[in-house]
Amino acid sequence: MANESGLMAAGFAATYYDEVRRSFRGYKRMADAALAQLTDKNFFHAPDPESNNAAVIVKHVAGNLRSRWKDFLTTDGEKPDRNRDQEFILEPGLTRTELMRRWEESFQIVFDTIASLTPEDFGRTVTIRGEPHTILQAMNRSLMHTAYHVGQILYVGKHLRGAEWTVLSIPKGKSGEFNAMKPEDRKVKLPNRP
Repeated sequence: MANESGLMAAGFAATYYDEVRRSFRGYKRMADAALAQLTDKNFFHAPDPESNNAAVIVKHVAGNLRSRWKDFLTTDGEKPDRNRDQEFILEPGLTRTELMRRWEESFQIVFDTIASLTPEDFGRTVTIRGEPHTILQAMNRSLMHTAYHVGQILYVGKHLRGAEWTVLSIPKGKSGEFNAMKPEDRKVKLPNRP
């Protein structure tokens, strides 16, 4: 019986890791599709002085993911070399290319880390800012944080592009048509679906 519950726990851990990986990939895919619609001017334009532009959101998400996922099991998720407040400031000369490089590198750290986790790791505890988190808590926290900011990127992008925006989800007034389609015929995919 104990062996059977151990196998069930290992199966749950593997399934959970896969779902988190798929969700991160899906949210990244949505953000990338939104960012691709933005001109450089849009990318660096904030709707108002209190709002973040897409560039700042990309910088912050990249910094957060790198800090949380690098050496995930062995170091605190708030790395000593991270300056969170600086993530909300765009230094003169900082380019879109550089920000997108950081974005890609940080997501790669996430995917590589998830791929390296074993079912045995699922029972471990990690820290974020000195507070203990189960693996499930730490992964959920990071995934929810990323989803929150991806939503901001989409909102800002849609605001700036207006009628030129290509909808990345079900268009307004089209839910009935979407629901009537076979899943394999749908062009819109949920974030955690391939």
